[in-house]
Amino acid sequence: MSRKPTSIDNATSRRAFLKLAGFTGATFALGLSSTDALASPIFNLSGQPELALPETVELTPYVLIEKSGRITLMNPRPEIGQGTYQSVPAMIAEELEVSLDNVVIQQTGGEKKYGDMWSQAVGGSGSIRGGYTQMRKVGASAREMLVKAASDQWNVPIDECFAANATVVHKPSGKKLTYGQLAESAAKLPVPKEPKLKDPKQFTMLGKPMPRPDVPLKVNGQATFGIDAKVPGMVFASVERCPVLGSKLVSFDASQSLKVKGVQKAVKVERIMGKNRYEGIAIIADNYWAARQGRKALKVTWDHQGHDSFNSADYEKSLRELASQEGVAGHNAGDFDKTFGEATNKLDAFYETPMVSHSTMEPMNALAHYQPGNKLEIWVSSQGGDLVKDEVAKVLNVPADNVNVHILFNGGGFGRRLTQDFATEAALLSKAVGKPVKVIWTREDDTTLGPFRPMTFSAMRGALSADGKATAFQHKVISPSIDATMSEKYDKTKPDGTMLEGTGEQKYEIPNLSTRYVHSDIHIPLTYWRSVTSSTVAFAHECFLDEMAHKAGQDPLAFRLGMLTKDSDAKRMLTKLKEVSGWDKPLPAGKGRGVAQWEFFAGLAGQVVEVSKNKTGGVTVDKVYCVIDLGTVVNPDTVKAQVEGAIAMALTAATKDSITFEKGQAKQTNFDANRMLRINEMPPVEVHILAEGGPTIKGVGEPGLPPLAPALANAVFAATGKRIRRLPFDLEKIS
Repeated sequence: MSRKPTSIDNATSRRAFLKLAGFTGATFALGLSSTDALASPIFNLSGQPELALPETVELTPYVLIEKSGRITLMNPRPEIGQGTYQSVPAMIAEELEVSLDNVVIQQTGGEKKYGDMWSQAVGGSGSIRGGYTQMRKVGASAREMLVKAASDQWNVPIDECFAANATVVHKPSGKKLTYGQLAESAAKLPVPKEPKLKDPKQFTMLGKPMPRPDVPLKVNGQATFGIDAKVPGMVFASVERCPVLGSKLVSFDASQSLKVKGVQKAVKVERIMGKNRYEGIAIIADNYWAARQGRKALKVTWDHQGHDSFNSADYEKSLRELASQEGVAGHNAGDFDKTFGEATNKLDAFYETPMVSHSTMEPMNALAHYQPGNKLEIWVSSQGGDLVKDEVAKVLNVPADNVNVHILFNGGGFGRRLTQDFATEAALLSKAVGKPVKVIWTREDDTTLGPFRPMTFSAMRGALSADGKATAFQHKVISPSIDATMSEKYDKTKPDGTMLEGTGEQKYEIPNLSTRYVHSDIHIPLTYWRSVTSSTVAFAHECFLDEMAHKAGQDPLAFRLGMLTKDSDAKRMLTKLKEVSGWDKPLPAGKGRGVAQWEFFAGLAGQVVEVSKNKTGGVTVDKVYCVIDLGTVVNPDTVKAQVEGAIAMALTAATKDSITFEKGQAKQTNFDANRMLRINEMPPVEVHILAEGGPTIKGVGEPGLPPLAPALANAVFAATGKRIRRLPFDLEKIS
């Protein structure tokens, strides 16, 4: 049996586990695809550590029912704080007619039977909108098979039977059979391809506030995060990487490192992210403290390859100069150039957003064990078991089936854990030293080495008719590209959809619209940040619309609604936002309101921010109103928490610190200079959910972020008359 991280040192025998878990025989497994070995669980609801399951009668993989009645639901979406540990199994449980209080939840580990690439990853707010129907079908199929098994056993019509509370009941007689009693016979039945789903009016869980089963585990210390994982015989690694990104290793002297008690050896290792290769020296030691002290004693010579001259000021200047270029056309409607050229009432503005770090509370880490036969087992906090499996297999040149992945709880992701460089680094080191190796990044590593959200500048131009209607609008993005920094195959002649994200997707009825992209090369690694490029381009887009409204002499919200004459989700959302925020109610002197909305691949949300001038010459954020449009909601409590978290993250990026470079390296190294929002700085947030059904299900985790910065900047203008066109800005130094 493969080794698993546990909370005790002694191994748990199979007999002890069977006694502990209460397994009484064969298990019925149900899902959407066919057979394979069981996935690796994380800590379950009973608080027991990860252990192997006994032999099962497996039909398909998501629902496991033992004769004892114990039910296990497999969760393919990693828990990174966003609630998938509850919300995804809840979609199965609702249709299966079982309570989450009575099930065990286990995490999948990238096994092929649970789907292709990204089907076991979290990102893009896709867990619910991408799996809502599929997961409900999983539960409904299991329910129908169990009901059919009961009707066959009783020799009664199937429509006389129904499922409730993990039991099938015969209505006329009142006879009952538990799912455990029916599991073996149900497993022999064909899986319904199109099971009948419940009417949402019959839901007992979905759409209602539900407690999250991961919260007690995290509060009482039973939850296992990647940084908690341990196996017998493992060693620790701390890796020295050059702070000047792109440098080459010339030589190193580890003689002083080897004198540190507990240090075993120094090993060269590569950090791999797409096309990027970064050399480092790992100090291998008995414990993490020794690894850190040994790393500090290293003497390393680097060749900076000229990258030590890179600095933010010069790079920003180059972006401003590039703004004069025409760029590559993205979305176009009408004839912007002609309309803008002939207009008498026009304006332009330039907006700047910085490079920022992800700053997850749990730093990057991974525990890997390379074993004979080119096999590898890895325990990791990652945003995708399938992503880990495929990337580790590629880097180590082993079959993906040889990589056994254990996805543990994540202490934040925000897009950073979509890149698996920390996992492959641990795998390479384990292969090199022949032992299980646990790599832990320091906070300084995490802050300075990236990958980062890209610096994004926007050149805006617009024109108004004589009666104040928007007739032309152009958003030109000038920035480096996330895709270009990761792939050698990037094509600069084509529009970059990632960097133009959302700019051509708004529902505003502007007859002449133009979006363009001007690419800038950079050697700094970049990747997706929560809400990706919408976190930057929405700031410019929605602030400039405010400038157009002001020039037209119109109320900012009325100006937006005036461009939404057709029925749309955006119009409905803004109308609701106007109502709940009391937009038309006058504010006292010294206060101001700002509004913004944003629609992109992940979903749609709008916000109103209220601020007031304070005695120090700055402003205080008094309140944030948010309306998020979902179509369908699984757990409204989780939605509110996600929106609040998105607002906190957006407010941090807008008003705290950016990542800036001097002499090739990041100046900010820890939370003293890369500050996070403090709890006393968090404004009250009022969240309103639009969930009125319909065919389109929208995301939750990201849509609450993009509107905050523009709504805040627009509120500052309303209160002080000062336009904010560059982020971050200091709330205490407005006037």
